[in-house]
Amino acid sequence: MSEPLLSLIIPAYNEENRLPLSLDRIFAFLAGQPYSAEVLVVENGSQDRTLKIAQEYARRYSNLRVLSLKERGKGRAVQYGMLQASGEYCYMCDVDLSMPVEEINLFLPPALVDFDIAIASREAPGAVRYNEPVYRHLVGRMFNAMIRAVALPGLQDTQCGFKCFRKEVARQLFSRQTLMGWSFDVEVLFIARRRGYRIVEIPIHWHFDPDSKVRVLQDSFRMALDLFKIRLNALRGVYDRNGNE
Repeated sequence: MSEPLLSLIIPAYNEENRLPLSLDRIFAFLAGQPYSAEVLVVENGSQDRTLKIAQEYARRYSNLRVLSLKERGKGRAVQYGMLQASGEYCYMCDVDLSMPVEEINLFLPPALVDFDIAIASREAPGAVRYNEPVYRHLVGRMFNAMIRAVALPGLQDTQCGFKCFRKEVARQLFSRQTLMGWSFDVEVLFIARRRGYRIVEIPIHWHFDPDSKVRVLQDSFRMALDLFKIRLNALRGVYDRNGNE
């Protein structure tokens, strides 16, 4: 069997309520596409029926793979999924589908070519935010300003949960990832920049989800500390290439 064009990696922690509707939307979308795709649901440490629901869907869809980890952490789940994916393009996708699933095609050929990493942006020209509270937007922009100052100058939105990687790029970057919480994607993009990979921002339509698991103040503080961990890792050579790359 040939490898699919697209691998969708969906981290899922305590998502029994949102996962069924999202999977229904994803598979309805994929059924109308001319390319082949696989979906990887990576459940990690859930205390509800997330794993059981994912397994039930896997019995209906042969291109759905369910992976389960005991350890929690969104970064851990995405890392595991990326390293297990077989598609030519590996796409991390938040279970809430705050970006309409149809916009996945904006990250793939023929709409997009000549890139290594494409990240969804709520700030790029043409992007639209819907129903986001003002305080959430302000805190997000302040944190992004810190990210640009400390780690990733020039990127306007590193925290949106929709990102696409060429498979060989994903293998190299996620094998070097050390942060397993919310800051993992900043770290991965930081490593990508050090290695000269081309990162492009794609404007999207983004819908605020009031059931978001992000705790704005607490998570922002932890993520700020992670920025300095990234810089320290860089100084220590943690992200340097090894002989197998």
